[in-house]
Amino acid sequence: MNRIDELIVEHCPDGVEFNKIGELLERTSNIRWQDAKGAAFQYIDLTSVDRNTHTIGDTETIDSETAPSRAQQIVREGDVILGTTRPMLKRYCLIPSEYDRQICSTGYCVLRPRADLLLPNFLFHLLGTETFYSYVEANQRGASYPAITDAAVKAFRIPRPPIEVQVEIAKVLDTFTKLEAELEAELEAELKARRRQYKYYRDALLSFDERADADESKQASIRWMTLGEIGKFTRGRRFTKDDYVPEGISCIHYGDIYTQYGTSAMQAVSHVRTDLATTLRFAQQGDIVIAAVGETVEDVGKAVAWLGADEVAIHDDCFAFRHQMNPKFVSYFFQTERFNAEKNKYVARAKVKRLSSESLAKLTIPVPPLEEQERIVCILDKFDALVNDISFGLPAEIAGRRQQYAHYRDRLLTFRETA
Repeated sequence: MNRIDELIVEHCPDGVEFNKIGELLERTSNIRWQDAKGAAFQYIDLTSVDRNTHTIGDTETIDSETAPSRAQQIVREGDVILGTTRPMLKRYCLIPSEYDRQICSTGYCVLRPRADLLLPNFLFHLLGTETFYSYVEANQRGASYPAITDAAVKAFRIPRPPIEVQVEIAKVLDTFTKLEAELEAELEAELKARRRQYKYYRDALLSFDERADADESKQASIRWMTLGEIGKFTRGRRFTKDDYVPEGISCIHYGDIYTQYGTSAMQAVSHVRTDLATTLRFAQQGDIVIAAVGETVEDVGKAVAWLGADEVAIHDDCFAFRHQMNPKFVSYFFQTERFNAEKNKYVARAKVKRLSSESLAKLTIPVPPLEEQERIVCILDKFDALVNDISFGLPAEIAGRRQQYAHYRDRLLTFRETA
């Protein structure tokens, strides 16, 4: 019998009490910017929290003059914050000492555990469990910009074993997380190096007018054209979370393009009801499906080449681009620095970043002969598989470590409820 089992037998042999998270919290507060003139703070935006390591990365220094409207909530060391906008991205973290009394976005739910009832580290690990995110998925609202309310987060019921048990479980999971993070850091460094190499090679292959080693006859046969000159954009039609079914019409939501797809796809991960068929618009084999909205300027405009034999319904925040080029060549070009630099000039920078079909049509792309497109795609496919394929290599090792931690965490945090 291990130490945790011994503590459970000693302190809660008949099960543990479950409480709503909100019943175990202290009150939090917002900053009064009129009283903070001259003071500077670190601002934790929605993109500041890493989705994999659940730590705070880049923050912005703000004051009363520069603070964005969403910079309102004061965080304290030991708070747990959870991103409630697009919550399935799993942006949550424990606030460390260096961010005590700093400011976070109203896009986070700030949870401040009562010291006598709930250990911050214990709550942090609970918020990563499959049980919690199943609840989040069921309670988020909105299709284009899904969100969950703070009230819904605080209504989730969690096990609350005695503090002695919480301490021991958190200690084990913290140690596991630290060891995993150290190994992941080494693997991530190697993977980043490979991706930088791939990115450099991809951009060099697709920068035809800058390739000093390119055959002059091939260079002469390459034209630079606007997307509007070589194809047509069709906007999708709206469907919502309530329209999803396990089996039905294959569909692509703009959010799937960020989280589920790479350069190309032959099968869709989502489906909607068959009775919606007459109300939808579809991408056909060879079309490029483009996300028209995103959280960041970098995100918007991400594209996937649809290679499935059957057509696929697309969301109204997506465009299908129909053309006569090699679809994967187009999709690869959408990833280049050159394309993104040009794209960024046209992105509408509201809270949600957007690209219109009119703007997309103005963007330029090289049009080499089809056999040259196919040759480049063949090269990049091999390189892409070595770097990004989750089924082998370093990405698989990293994913395996995370799955191991998740499995162990969920087992440790599963309790029998008292009658």
